[in-house]
Amino acid sequence: MVYVEIDPEVKRSFSGISLGVSIIRNVHVGEFSSKLDVHVERICSSLKAELTLEGLKDHPKIKAYRSFYWRLGIDPTKQRPAAEALIRRILQGKRFPRINCAVDAINLASASNMIPLAAYDFDRIIPPIILRWSRNGEKFRGIGENVEHEIQRQLVLADNTRIVGLYPHRDSYYTRITGKTKNIIIISCGIPYIAYMDILRAAESAAENIVKLCGGEAVSINLVK
Repeated sequence: MVYVEIDPEVKRSFSGISLGVSIIRNVHVGEFSSKLDVHVERICSSLKAELTLEGLKDHPKIKAYRSFYWRLGIDPTKQRPAAEALIRRILQGKRFPRINCAVDAINLASASNMIPLAAYDFDRIIPPIILRWSRNGEKFRGIGENVEHEIQRQLVLADNTRIVGLYPHRDSYYTRITGKTKNIIIISCGIPYIAYMDILRAAESAAENIVKLCGGEAVSINLVK
């Protein structure tokens, strides 16, 4: 069964765009985990050893996502690419954001791979999810927002009922992962000039983290291009 697609118009606009997709079933989303604490410390220490705050903007992956943001009409110095924002927090010595074990596991995979990851409660999705341009009058409520708002033309991830994400930087409130989530779909957000292997690896890494920290089973991992 096809769960994720890329609209042909988007393919024409952005040659080389891709999506890594992983599905994890039967997870247990707890709030706290000693194993997660160890994992957070290990990833944060590794990133601090490898990167500097001053040089982060010049890393090839970070530069590629910044360039893509400019193509979308988004100023990446004001709306940071998601993975860059996480890494900057770590390099600044700030506390790694903690939501629940699944979201934290996904954020760690995003930071360590430098790839933005979208993640949804799979049972709240009406497949397929399509990467497409938004349509006139469509509305969106992001995580942390109180109301829906009409959006201007931009790239979105949408299922058969609503927009589930603004690509590649914000997920929907309605399909967010909570303590009640049992099945998760993760989409690694590929862009031109990022290798397909890196996009697929980010989706795999997030799935591995979830299984390790929240249980469950990764039943599907694939690349869409």
